[in-house]
Amino acid sequence: MTSEADFLQQTETQRYDKKSLKLIVGKKSDWNELAKDCVCFANSKGGDIVVGVEDCEQEPPSDQRLPANIVERIKKRIRELTINVYVSPQILVATNGGEYLRITIPRSPNVASTSDGKYYIRISDTCEPVLGDDILRLIGDRTAAPWESLTKLEVSREQVDSPKFQTFCDRIKASDRVKASVKEKTNSELLDHYFLAQGEWLTNLGILCVGQRGDRARLGTAPIIQFIKYDQNEQKVNKLVWDDYSLSPIELVEAVWQEIPDFREKYEIPDGLFRQSLPLYDEIVVRELLVNALVHRPYSQRGDIFLNLFSDRLKVVNPGPLPIGVTPQNILHTTFRRNDNLARIFHDLKLMEREGSGFDKMYEVLLFQGKALPELKEGNDRVELTIYRSVLDEQLIDLLAMADQQYQLKQRERITLGLLAQRESLSANELIEQLKLHDNRQDLSHWLGRLQELGLVEQSGRTRGTRYNLTPSLRRDLKLQVKTTLQSIEPHRLEALVLEDLRRYPSSSMGEINERVGLEISRSRLKRAVQNLTKKGELTYTGEKRGRRYSASSLAGQ
Repeated sequence: MTSEADFLQQTETQRYDKKSLKLIVGKKSDWNELAKDCVCFANSKGGDIVVGVEDCEQEPPSDQRLPANIVERIKKRIRELTINVYVSPQILVATNGGEYLRITIPRSPNVASTSDGKYYIRISDTCEPVLGDDILRLIGDRTAAPWESLTKLEVSREQVDSPKFQTFCDRIKASDRVKASVKEKTNSELLDHYFLAQGEWLTNLGILCVGQRGDRARLGTAPIIQFIKYDQNEQKVNKLVWDDYSLSPIELVEAVWQEIPDFREKYEIPDGLFRQSLPLYDEIVVRELLVNALVHRPYSQRGDIFLNLFSDRLKVVNPGPLPIGVTPQNILHTTFRRNDNLARIFHDLKLMEREGSGFDKMYEVLLFQGKALPELKEGNDRVELTIYRSVLDEQLIDLLAMADQQYQLKQRERITLGLLAQRESLSANELIEQLKLHDNRQDLSHWLGRLQELGLVEQSGRTRGTRYNLTPSLRRDLKLQVKTTLQSIEPHRLEALVLEDLRRYPSSSMGEINERVGLEISRSRLKRAVQNLTKKGELTYTGEKRGRRYSASSLAGQ
């Protein structure tokens, strides 16, 4: 059980938040903000809000005392400002003697909102508004009881598939992720512990994982997987289907991997006098794709999972949209599980990392194999995730492996180094965009980690002109023959290059300048260099907007 001291020292998560006491006490109190946060927790998984401890602190001020009526006041104000939100506030005393509030908000069985009709949901450690059509999705996802716990088919707990259930119990008891107290439970107790049964009936989750084939078919939404292979002309050449409901989601992961030989093909790349084998599709990546498709799909919605294998890529199509608040732009940093108990089972069986690190792992593996990042697209009724088989640069594999072996890089450092290795140089904004950090430069420092201290990455420029590139010595030490580009050119050298170009070719458009000095230089960098030269009076121009043309000033170079 978590002690109060440990409870206060937690970082903010999907179920935990800290707020200043000024939020509810004093002239600048903001009860609407607290109400919004309570709605967020009620619409997600529930959680706790600590009031009276600042974000950067781990304890309240030692002399902090709370008003005697604050508990009743919070209950009253939250009732007035919200709908379908229940709170349980209590005054607690920290180890230093200071008082603080712990407000516990359980998951609401119905959709919660503010009293003025606004909806919010807690995603990772932030509170996000729910707007437009997403409100209908939220209502659809927020049934009084989760799909996993329903027992409408009334299948007796005695009607498990005995071999399947015994295998499940054996694997649970052999897992090093399961507590000793859980391993000591009887098989029948494990049914209840993992919410596979409720009373005398198997739940939908129980039928899905350890039930009989016929009962799994009666669910109506048990997963069906179709594998379709296409040739270079995108004509179908092979098809495999798992549609007889004989396998549980747990068994499907292994079956699909073993029964599709294309996934285990390899190709060779030169490695000195020898050759190095590299999988077309890494097992870790393929299994993560399958696990994500099975664990995070909406089981209240019908639809097959498609594995479409083309000559250059694998596309996984899963029915249903992403969970509310999760988008292709934030999925790398967002933890949100649609099926909590199924995710828990997959975690305990070591089929997935429960805290949503699967996408990070895919990024890491693909980048360190010199491959492109996965592409995620969301439609109205489906999610498509594509990974590519080809290696962008074979030499990058040696570079990244050497750096990791020498410095034991952390996962975020490996991902960032992989991105920079593929592009050689990225501006801060480009790196933020690649890592989907929502223009947060403070978060970027966490992803860069020790890369600059270790001499693997160097920084140039400041503010908007900040750029990160691989240290030249990194490639030189490995004797890698890499084509020289202008991507990492320093701002003052770029300005000199532009000025020399316009002396030779006066009255040029931005596009013409870009084409001559090098298309690897982004238009934004070139535009900034031209603007700086114009401000200094070294360039003149005629025309406006797209018709503007630049020339070197007669004063340039004087």
